[in-house]
Amino acid sequence: MSGVSMKGLLEAGFHFGHQTKRRNPKMDIYIYTVRNGIHIIDLQQTLKKLNVAVAFLRDIAAKNCTFLFVGTKKQASEAVKEEATRAGAFYVNARWLGGTMTNFSTIKQRLARLIQLEKMSADGTFDLLPKKEVSKLKLEMGKLEKFLGGLRGMKKPPSVVIIIDPKKDGIAVAEARKLKIPIVALCDSNCDPTIIDFPVPGNDDAIRSVRLMARVCANAIIEGRQGADFDEQQQQEKEEGEEKEQGKKDRTTEAATTQMPGAEQHVAATT
Repeated sequence: MSGVSMKGLLEAGFHFGHQTKRRNPKMDIYIYTVRNGIHIIDLQQTLKKLNVAVAFLRDIAAKNCTFLFVGTKKQASEAVKEEATRAGAFYVNARWLGGTMTNFSTIKQRLARLIQLEKMSADGTFDLLPKKEVSKLKLEMGKLEKFLGGLRGMKKPPSVVIIIDPKKDGIAVAEARKLKIPIVALCDSNCDPTIIDFPVPGNDDAIRSVRLMARVCANAIIEGRQGADFDEQQQQEKEEGEEKEQGKKDRTTEAATTQMPGAEQHVAATT
């Protein structure tokens, strides 16, 4: 379960869709009604889909997989960064660079360049260079940090992609589908849910609904990882207990064996 109630979805404005003229016919199954030319999304279906997505994220997180949050629109940028960082996931919140997943070797080179520039800044190399060159390097470092800072440490394409607006970040969706990476996405009434593995119908424009979606996904990842750590700890404790028990048995057997010759001598002496 996602831990979100119908009341919580309503308060976050999850039920507001786009204007009817912007509708995608494939989203009709998730539309409850129309009011003042605005689609109203069926929150009962939203809750069901959200629970399915959360269960999937927990299962994947328990296998220590990697996650990528994508939210490049203004309303989602801050929430995506905060929640992805909290969950220990990667994120893209400024602009999706084409080939981020399908041409990951190039992205790795740019990430290496970012780390190199940061080291130069930290160890005082910039102080030894001309001011004009330092200005250019700082500008380059700022751009790399803005667009790729959230991918720092990523060694390969992620196991799962979580997208706030699959309409705006359509290139990210296309790349994930090409690499057969599962997608969890918040789909408004103008989106195509058929190209998303785990669509969650809801408002992708309101800051509160976007933040709620990001928070629920982050919580699911954290819970899945904690569950995996807990199971591993239990297994380790069980193995340690078995080792101690075996050690006790070995010591008892050893003690009994050592006592046997003495007992025989004592019997012989008495006779």
